[in-house]
Amino acid sequence: MLLGRRKLRIETERLTLRPPQHADYNGWAALRQASEEFLTPWEPSWAQDHLSRKAFTNRVYWAQRSITNGSAVPLFLFRREDDVLLGAITLDNLRRGPAQAGTLGYWIGQPYARLGYMAEAIEAMVHHAYERLDLSRIEAACLPENVASRGLLERSGFKYEGVAQSYLQINGRWRTHVLYAALRMDRRGRTQAG
Repeated sequence: MLLGRRKLRIETERLTLRPPQHADYNGWAALRQASEEFLTPWEPSWAQDHLSRKAFTNRVYWAQRSITNGSAVPLFLFRREDDVLLGAITLDNLRRGPAQAGTLGYWIGQPYARLGYMAEAIEAMVHHAYERLDLSRIEAACLPENVASRGLLERSGFKYEGVAQSYLQINGRWRTHVLYAALRMDRRGRTQAG
């Protein structure tokens, strides 16, 4: 992690991962709006002002504070070849001390789904979490019927750990989620979802 005078930035083969900036608003709002039907079945309900510049400005300030105080690492995904915003990935709820853990969340715009970009971003974020943040455990959760996200997590080395009843409000309803985790020193072998 490059902090201090330089901003946090993670480079992969095809992506640049960096915190959101105020200048990203137009690309973010356009991508979220164009992908609304694709995203809303899997996300908490959008606030009425979700796509507003003010809400985005608050998001940028939250990202800056979270990185500075070490509570989260919220990053946008940009395709390196043309600097187009593809989605976002966040390592949130960072817990230190005996836990050394965090929770992974992500979204990608519909035009860029199932092209391997998010797998590349997850690999980079997991590496960052282990090597730069010294985390031991990264957790993720998704809806049981979200076959694409479950497959992505499993291909990314996350293992199924169980079910959490009424875990999050998604699209206005409390929903049960399946839980996955990746461990820094994982000797569990492959696990199958129940």
